Amino acid sequence: MGPGNFMNHRAFVIEDHPDIAVLFSRALVEAGFDVEIIRNGRDAIRRLGKESPSLITLDMHLPEVDGGIILDFIRRQEHLKGAIVVVATADSQMSSLYHHKADLLLQKPITFSQMRDFAKRYKTLFV
Repeated sequence: MGPGNFMNHRAFVIEDHPDIAVLFSRALVEAGFDVEIIRNGRDAIRRLGKESPSLITLDMHLPEVDGGIILDFIRRQEHLKGAIVVVATADSQMSSLYHHKADLLLQKPITFSQMRDFAKRYKTLFV
């Protein structure tokens, strides 16, 4: 099942920093996504167990459950097989550890326009 089979182009922004979460959320909304912000790792695991977003932005340093554990969880879920996972981190060591599991790795800081333009390009591929 590819991303085109997801309804409403739903996106999860898994990010504990409020300003970054809002920036990513607004950029994704402008690109046409229905966005849910999730601020800690435990809530992310809970929501990802129940929902099937087509796009997930994932910070690697989260409270309660680390981003690496969440990324592994996503990759084990059948209902998330078609989801695109964008790892957004300022930590270059994390980048090298998880680049092979992410669909895209973005080095923070990431601007509003960078996130919006990526999301628009992604969405048009699967309309």
